[in-house]
Amino acid sequence: MTNLSHKKVLISAYACRPHMGSEAEVGWSTAWEIAQYCQVWVVTRSDNRRAIEAELAKQPDLKLQFIYHNLPWTRWWNFGVQLHYYLWQFKTYGLIRRLDREIGFDLIHHVTYVKYWSPSFLALLPIPFIWGPVGGAESAPKPFYQDWSMRGKLYENLRNWARRLGEYDPFVRLTAQRSQWAGATTAETAERLRYLGASQVCITSEAGLSSEEITGFSQIPTPAESPFRIISMGRLLHWKGFHLGLQAFAAAHFPTQVEYWIVGQGPEYHRLQSLAQQLGIEHQVRFWGQLPRSEALQKLQSCHVLVHPSLHDSGGWVCLEAMAMGRAVICLDLGGPQMQVTDTTGIKVPAHSPDQAVIDLADAMVRLGSDGALRQRLGNSGQQRVRDYYNWTAKGQYWAECYADILNSGKI
Repeated sequence: MTNLSHKKVLISAYACRPHMGSEAEVGWSTAWEIAQYCQVWVVTRSDNRRAIEAELAKQPDLKLQFIYHNLPWTRWWNFGVQLHYYLWQFKTYGLIRRLDREIGFDLIHHVTYVKYWSPSFLALLPIPFIWGPVGGAESAPKPFYQDWSMRGKLYENLRNWARRLGEYDPFVRLTAQRSQWAGATTAETAERLRYLGASQVCITSEAGLSSEEITGFSQIPTPAESPFRIISMGRLLHWKGFHLGLQAFAAAHFPTQVEYWIVGQGPEYHRLQSLAQQLGIEHQVRFWGQLPRSEALQKLQSCHVLVHPSLHDSGGWVCLEAMAMGRAVICLDLGGPQMQVTDTTGIKVPAHSPDQAVIDLADAMVRLGSDGALRQRLGNSGQQRVRDYYNWTAKGQYWAECYADILNSGKI
């Protein structure tokens, strides 16, 4: 591989904060790993500064520099995060264009946000540009709309409208067309990137775990066979499909000692509690609410199976965490989890209709609940898959090889 130690790489990471999970972790960990190979500058928001500087103090020799950049009206950004993000990208273009005259960047990599329907104006600079991986083209199958509240249906329709509008943005199309490499988190997003004009598209996950996390998770013992526990984790939103998990658990007709734990908070909390009562399983279901990450992971390690019935996740970080712990995963055959979970690491359930999905989820729960040896085989395979494909160290090496190929091609 080409020696990249003198190459100067700019990373655009609107979300970038260590040990936060989700997109903030994508920004931070991508930059951290790439800095093992290149000189790296990261442009991000100023409100990430305290957490970043505290982490940098632990390794002051790392070739990693941060550019903290805000809009003048940044205190208002919570009233329109998507608009703020768009305007932040626009203003960042002018800042980096001026900075490039001083530094001379060899390559620009847009990392976060991980969404395909908003542009990165940095693609307009005469510098090789990498976009993503980005996601967001995933949609819940239409038959599943029927179970949602009016608020949920409105959200999905607005989301679909925003994506369509974004695809008409000429700067989104320019971002795709000027990308030397564009990453998509799912096949759905890959299709949209090609539609927008990206010439080289690769399907790859944005999510990962550190080597330390993977090692630590692998040492967590399997819980005792009884009581058998199933867990679902995440924000309690309509599209996360927790209602499908509850319905499937009721349909499985487990004995009373079997438990279903739900970790998370959100607008569906009370609706899900009411559903558990209507289904007659309230004594077997425990709602833990929102927990710090460390406590949430303790709940995960106390359970045997993760059920992740999300209807349009681009990522699905909890699936990786469960797999790294050696826990079997049940998910819908949709989105990011569809890419992460294989037939050797879990059970993927088709999502044609709510009734069919509930029946198949219930069958999967019963199957894993009655077969400890199967759970062990799936768990072992999951751990190996995370080590091979979702280790941030391996991802850093992947990016270094990608950079070398692009820089050696001489294309802009």
